[in-house]
Amino acid sequence: MRLDIRRPLTAAQQFVNLRGNPICAGTGELRAGRLVWRYSASPTPMSRVYQMRIDYRHGDVPQVFVDDPDLAGLAEAEGRRLPHVYQQRPARLCLYLPRAGEWSGWMRIDQTVVPWAALWLFYFEEWLDSDEWNGGGAHPGRVQT
Repeated sequence: MRLDIRRPLTAAQQFVNLRGNPICAGTGELRAGRLVWRYSASPTPMSRVYQMRIDYRHGDVPQVFVDDPDLAGLAEAEGRRLPHVYQQRPARLCLYLPRAGEWSGWMRIDQTVVPWAALWLFYFEEWLDSDEWNGGGAHPGRVQT
């Protein structure tokens, strides 16, 4: 019997962790193994404030959305499409490769996904100025609108 196998955190455990972490102070809902967490993020002191939403079902991967401002609209104002997302509106961020094991259910969302989202926003703001995505990673093949 292996003792080093980590058990996935429940949606309730993830909810408690999100609620207790000041970097993602916000509000949320918890129902039947699913959580929705809303919070504000700003990647730098000079950045705009983004309204974020995390949707998570126990046994699945967290999905992170930017509900406001409309990132696709900001990109379109520059004549471009939003990079490194799974969908354009609302922007669903590509933060890691789910099949590569970069995130697993035993990991705390508030200590992984939340900081990764802030870093993604930093690279997004840089991309708006430079038209170069410096955040690395593999871009999703199909972008939904």
